[in-house]
Amino acid sequence: MSLIDLIGSKARIEIIRELSREPQYVSQLAETVGMDGKTAVHHLSKLEEAGLVAYYERGNRKYYYLAKTVELRAAPPPERTFVLQTGERRDDPTAGRSVTDD
Repeated sequence: MSLIDLIGSKARIEIIRELSREPQYVSQLAETVGMDGKTAVHHLSKLEEAGLVAYYERGNRKYYYLAKTVELRAAPPPERTFVLQTGERRDDPTAGRSVTDD
C-alpha cells in the first residue's frame, strides 16, 4: 500500500494527527477521533504495518505513537509542489518509561 493510499483515509489522518500530539491507548484514541475500538484497531494495524506507528505497553494498555515523522507540503501554482514523505523520529517516546508503570 502506498503512502498516499495509506493516509488517503480521513480516519487515518485523524489518528496520525492525534498521535502527533501524544501517545494514546486505543479506547482513548477511538473516543477522541469518534470511532469504535474495532475500527481504530483496524486503522492502527494498517499504520503499524507501514511502520508509521508503533506501540509500547504500560500496565495492561498499549500506547500507540508515531514511529516516523509524516510531512505533507503542497503549494499552488506557480510552484505546484506536492510532497508527502516520512522520516525517522529524532526523539524516543518510550524512553524512560517502564513496562510495569501504570
